[in-house]
Amino acid sequence: MDLESVLLEVQSWPPEDRLRLIERVWDGLSDQAEEPELTEELKSLLDRRLAALDSDPENVLTWDDIRAYVRRPR
Repeated sequence: MDLESVLLEVQSWPPEDRLRLIERVWDGLSDQAEEPELTEELKSLLDRRLAALDSDPENVLTWDDIRAYVRRPR
């Protein structure tokens, strides 16, 4: 069975079954995945962000703040 046929079949499933399929596929990928190596550029970016957090730990957004921002009317 080719990918398109599988996708067409899966689209007919109830949402909760599709979600379970996604979870199982994702779990299977994460079990096999290798950890990506960090580039020097990414390491530098992470170091800058950690330094910024250390210098001003109060300058952060909570998950509730982020969710409200994303869900705001546009």
